[in-house]
Amino acid sequence: MTLKALIAAATFAGLCSTASAQLNLYEDYDIGEAVWEITPVKVDANMGDYYLEGLRSTWIDANEISKSLGHIEDYKIMGSVTPENGNFNMLLMVKYKSMAEMVPSKEKYDAFMAAWGDAKVDESRETSKSYPELREIKGQYLMQEVMMIEAE
Repeated sequence: MTLKALIAAATFAGLCSTASAQLNLYEDYDIGEAVWEITPVKVDANMGDYYLEGLRSTWIDANEISKSLGHIEDYKIMGSVTPENGNFNMLLMVKYKSMAEMVPSKEKYDAFMAAWGDAKVDESRETSKSYPELREIKGQYLMQEVMMIEAE
């Protein structure tokens, strides 16, 4: 069984676990190949700008390098319009072409580290020390798009 088929089967089982299926995978809907790694974050009140400032030189810079190397397709930060409501108020999102692209390798690591550089390692470690004072990570999720197929 291919990785995509395994993921699709697991997703399908999760979507249909409470009742017998009314829709059928590949007939009524399909699962996209791209994978979004989504991290919900609860940023403390009045700390959003400080956290974003740190992300600019750590998370954003790292994702820009990863994107330029072809390790990821895209990334986003989503902020809540109502930041004091709910369990999180920011989403950090990274898009991979497929689940296979998420697999680490020495080649990817070496390419990233060559682009990142020793000075950036030290800088990002120093910057990220303040993160526990600004925010709390609320989870990490791997999501794929569910695409409905129009009935003929």
